[in-house]
Amino acid sequence: MKQVSIRTEYIKLDQFLKLADCIPTGGMAKALLQDGLIRVNKESEERRGRKLYPGDIVEVDGEGSFEVVAE
Repeated sequence: MKQVSIRTEYIKLDQFLKLADCIPTGGMAKALLQDGLIRVNKESEERRGRKLYPGDIVEVDGEGSFEVVAE
């Protein structure tokens, strides 16, 4: 599992996917979410504005698992 550091209290899911190098632009998150390819803390997620906090686990089909950590 790859750890991805954030400097703020939380980060939105679409921004996180870009930071984790899963997608080149935040807008591409919509397609991944609509296809059901993203899970947050083991639950399917469809909201690209979902707030992620340190300790949250994001799973992306074909990319792997990522943990949100505070910098």
